[in-house]
Amino acid sequence: MSDKIKVLISEETVNAKIKELGKQISRDYAGKEVHLICILKGGVFFACELAKRIEIPVSMDFMQVSSYGNATSSSGIVRIKKDLDDSMEDKEVIIVEDIIDSGRTLHYLIPVLQRRNPASIRLCALLNKKDRREVEVPIDYLGFDIPDKFVVGYGLDYAQKYRNLPYIAVVEPDDSEE
Repeated sequence: MSDKIKVLISEETVNAKIKELGKQISRDYAGKEVHLICILKGGVFFACELAKRIEIPVSMDFMQVSSYGNATSSSGIVRIKKDLDDSMEDKEVIIVEDIIDSGRTLHYLIPVLQRRNPASIRLCALLNKKDRREVEVPIDYLGFDIPDKFVVGYGLDYAQKYRNLPYIAVVEPDDSEE
């Protein structure tokens, strides 16, 4: 394995932004409880760190949605691989996603979740690739806009590798091993 990895956003910068997002969510929902819906697998690192920095009561649930497989670009077909365990009815819901790319996954998912009657739904994303957007989705809480590069780290992977990097990096796969 000789993929080239180049740091795009440092661990310190990521942590500072998540702290800032936690404070903003705490202010916006003061006196309430928020229900975070973490989109697996990539969102788990971000969701856990975000939850630790929210200063109001937090509950969490997990959903796995896929449109990538092992590829570096979206297939365009959205599948729910793991649904929520609990009801989200009358809850203040924040969908926590690692990255918004084409927008198709969230464009599909948000209406599905709205039919489950939450009090509100907002979207929090660590990363946003505006240049890849095919369908607009409302991002209420955003970490970083990034260029159209394939990134890994902080939960994002390339064929299940590199999720554990504590920073965001650009990866250039080594195609010579195939």
